[in-house]
Amino acid sequence: MQIGYLQSAIREFEAYKDLGEKAITQLSGSQIHWQPNPESNSVAIIIKHLSGNMVSRWSDFLHTDGEKADRNRDAEFVDTNEDFSELMKQWGFGWDALFSAIKPLKDDDDMRKIIYIRKKPQTVYQAINRQLTHYAYHIGQIVYIAKQVKGQEWVNLSIPVGKSADFNKAQGM
Repeated sequence: MQIGYLQSAIREFEAYKDLGEKAITQLSGSQIHWQPNPESNSVAIIIKHLSGNMVSRWSDFLHTDGEKADRNRDAEFVDTNEDFSELMKQWGFGWDALFSAIKPLKDDDDMRKIIYIRKKPQTVYQAINRQLTHYAYHIGQIVYIAKQVKGQEWVNLSIPVGKSADFNKAQGM
């Protein structure tokens, strides 16, 4: 089965969204705000940053610069103690902005268009790659922080250590 770049990118975004949610939902309301030190981000801060970035980048992205004038990026890095449900609303709002922007695109028609992020021109291909790697970076941080907070209560999101052979056998490998 052959799928195009855009469908592949959408699947990757969906997988990272799912991975992040599986980590986030293991945390309590107070754990989502945990920081190992004042210079580090909490999961709450990362959620705010991802949402702010997504809304800025993907709102009207074929027509306006991806760094919107009304974005307050610095505020995204201040933990203002939003409750869990508010943070999850922000999370959803960001992902909705992303998927609403890219799902209607056409591989041939739209992917080579030039868009701007911080006044730098790039193709839609490049913009998607840029954001996919950016989001994967932050989802990795969320998983790492959540795993540290939960300790032995952490529910593994991939193949558990010591279970690779069992996994491979189940896959017929």
